[in-house]
Amino acid sequence: MKRSRITMFGLLFSLFLCCPLRAQTKSAELPGHYFRLLESGAAKVENRLNAQPNADLKSLETGSDWRHFPYAILAPAVLYAKRHPQNHRYGDSRMRDLAIRIGDLLADEHGRSAFEPRGDSDWDTYMWIEAWRLLERELGEERRARWRRGIEENVALLVSDAAERYDFPWYNSPYTGTSPNHYSLWAANLLLAGRFFGNKEWENLGAKILRRFATTEQTEDGYWGEHSRSGPTIGYNHLTLSAVALYWEYTKDPAALAALRRATNFHKNFTWPDGAPVEAVNDRNRHWGVSAWSQFAFSNFPDGRRYAEFLAGFFKPEKMTMESLGRLAQDALYLHEGPKEAIPQDQPHYAYRMKIPAGIRKTAPWVIALSGVIDTQAINSQFYLDRQAHLSVFHEKLGLIISGANSKRQPELATFSEKLMGQIAHLPLSSRLQMSERQNGQDRLSLAFNTFFSDLYIPRPANNEMSFRFVISGRGTPAEEPRLTLQLCLKAGETLETGAGRKFTLGAERIELQAADIGGWIRHHGWTMKVDPAARLIWPVYPHNPYANAPETNIEYAVGALSIPLRLKSRPGHYIRANEQEISFTLSVDE
Repeated sequence: MKRSRITMFGLLFSLFLCCPLRAQTKSAELPGHYFRLLESGAAKVENRLNAQPNADLKSLETGSDWRHFPYAILAPAVLYAKRHPQNHRYGDSRMRDLAIRIGDLLADEHGRSAFEPRGDSDWDTYMWIEAWRLLERELGEERRARWRRGIEENVALLVSDAAERYDFPWYNSPYTGTSPNHYSLWAANLLLAGRFFGNKEWENLGAKILRRFATTEQTEDGYWGEHSRSGPTIGYNHLTLSAVALYWEYTKDPAALAALRRATNFHKNFTWPDGAPVEAVNDRNRHWGVSAWSQFAFSNFPDGRRYAEFLAGFFKPEKMTMESLGRLAQDALYLHEGPKEAIPQDQPHYAYRMKIPAGIRKTAPWVIALSGVIDTQAINSQFYLDRQAHLSVFHEKLGLIISGANSKRQPELATFSEKLMGQIAHLPLSSRLQMSERQNGQDRLSLAFNTFFSDLYIPRPANNEMSFRFVISGRGTPAEEPRLTLQLCLKAGETLETGAGRKFTLGAERIELQAADIGGWIRHHGWTMKVDPAARLIWPVYPHNPYANAPETNIEYAVGALSIPLRLKSRPGHYIRANEQEISFTLSVDE
């Protein structure tokens, strides 16, 4: 009986490989999809250089799509040097000449001290290192020496900073003064440049640092914390992972492969069906696109190969940036081909819980993420957000409906807030996440604050409807103005309708709806939410942008703040007032 069940699973998975979903992603099969993207990107770069034959990096790096222009060197280099039946440009002298043309530009810019002062130029140096390796025999003695000199002089700038940090307590920014993703990428440059140019000191230093990233710095949950180990910075985790994956490629250290396995488990489970990382567990960015970084790292495992294919499928030739182009070239260069296995995004149901209090569950079209992560507040850093949001709700057809993204200096976007002694408190003191394994069970996230605690209960959703409720228990003397807030992902240009008969086309104009204006429900973008009778709504609220150290200015990133006041009252003889208030919501989707 057991054997027949296993055989049936194998049959079902074989059918999965041939199902309509697979047909939809056929164009993303790897490495063919990578090579097509690289060809398109290389053509875009060649056209730009032909249109600006005397351009320097400053004139080329205009607009976000063209940042990190040196990344462009790796696409034609890989197309020229990577032998594969699906690479139709292998050995194409036009690709070789384009890569050499870009490399000569980099050497010129380095010679006039214009290469290194650009932000994160070590990322560009990595691309130059790989191109030198792939094209070394094609460069000629003089050019080979010139490129090598420019690369070595840039890598040499990393040595002292990398060496002095090696024995620091943790590779987190409070200790190193930089993010772990930066430190790991420095180490990768040292490892590769040291190996290719015969500098054992560099190679050994890079290997030592990266081995520690693999064996000590990574948490059991598969991430490298940027601010601390308490929780991930999920987007930047891809960057650190790419460095550790390079360490595995060149050393075959089993500890590195184990780290890649943990990271694959983490990323495949905390990725929305649209390819974006789950924002609820991120302490650095509220939004992050599908990552081109580190896809090759996942390809060491059958499920990781399917996950890499899933991510790659979101990249289109007409929307290639230089950063995507370079990292997809890296992915194509180091891809490990082999059998594939289904990932959570292919499955109708799955659940995953980390060691820290964060988890995710998919039930038919609904995907719900819960975060009870508690971390120290980085008051003097614009980059690390306060872990103040705890619930995300995603629908496969409609996308993110409730955002669990964190913010900074914005308690008005925190899931809970209370005013004590003239100050607003919005970070939980304690949390517990319980995810039920029963088919008809419910997940429970508990969050404790100064004057109350909340239990969030989420039963299994039905196909077109889900519900959840917050049960509030008071403690001691109530604070002033306690409230619950949900961040609604409202779309500018679309209609918002309420149960009170109000209808708005959302734009930049501020809208403040009181309870009487809402009338118990709101409808928007194909979904309807039944809300507490006391609910109020403000649109648009612009969250914190860590790079600008100011609120966002693009309405695309604005949210609607739906808030409900907490009704907490002291009762003599009852320090704890269990189940003092219940706040319920129901989300339904148009059929």
